[in-house]
Amino acid sequence: MILVTTPTGDIGARVLSRIAQSERPLRVVVRDAAKLPRDLIGRIDVVEGSHGDPSVIAQALAQIDSVFWLPPGSPASANAKEAYVDFSRPFCAALASSQVRHVVGVSALGRGWPKPAGHVTASLQMDDMIAGTGVAYRALACASLMDNLKRQADVISARDVFYLPTAGNLKLPHVAKADIADVASRLLTQTDWSGVDAIPLLGPENLSFEEMASVMTTVLGRPIRFQEMSMEDFGGMMQAAGASEGMAAAMVEMFTAKNEGMDNMVEPPSRAITPTTFRQWCDEELRPVL
Repeated sequence: MILVTTPTGDIGARVLSRIAQSERPLRVVVRDAAKLPRDLIGRIDVVEGSHGDPSVIAQALAQIDSVFWLPPGSPASANAKEAYVDFSRPFCAALASSQVRHVVGVSALGRGWPKPAGHVTASLQMDDMIAGTGVAYRALACASLMDNLKRQADVISARDVFYLPTAGNLKLPHVAKADIADVASRLLTQTDWSGVDAIPLLGPENLSFEEMASVMTTVLGRPIRFQEMSMEDFGGMMQAAGASEGMAAAMVEMFTAKNEGMDNMVEPPSRAITPTTFRQWCDEELRPVL
């Protein structure tokens, strides 16, 4: 049986939908079962509660052999370590007495980066903790998510502009959540792998935010521009959106590391496993939101 965490989140819901099309029995752990797709009610096993709660995750792992692991990364957490590492401790403790043999987790690029990198640093510490339990583990080392631009949908709609604390001409890898879910689902349903490894998910090409604005202009049919903002303003924007001071600082650290080259340290043998182009993402994901 496969356990899916965050089944109502943007990535988790996609993983759940894909695995539900297979013959594998499924369980989810979810805070509010009413938010699950109605067509899956009665077809999957449901454990209600937080997967960071020791008693909940212990119950959820009974008779499970494979797990999709993704902490919610609550912006209200005191800091990134609490949001990812501390949240995952009960899960790692419960693995020892479980039947789980395979875990697939969502993580980040940045292994080997010598400086603090906020959310990335915490995600890699989480990976090491899970790997240390002895399960076969695949960390999906993701580049920046194209889908994060949807957080600025209201601003794009009203002002035809989006903001980030990065030079407009800096080329970086970007990956779609749909591709992350595809890779995760394949690993969870085809468990012919062992050991511990990270799989870089970089999308099909590196793009600058100015290039992304040009693509958005073409797809949306109106001029969209990118505006670089300062790190100080970015941190303030994160706190205004509900992030704690520590989580906002972690975002600043992460973007600083990305700007300095962290995401460009790895080039996988093939980028074909994450084929969604930014133009395709804009057409399928951004335009309907706007």
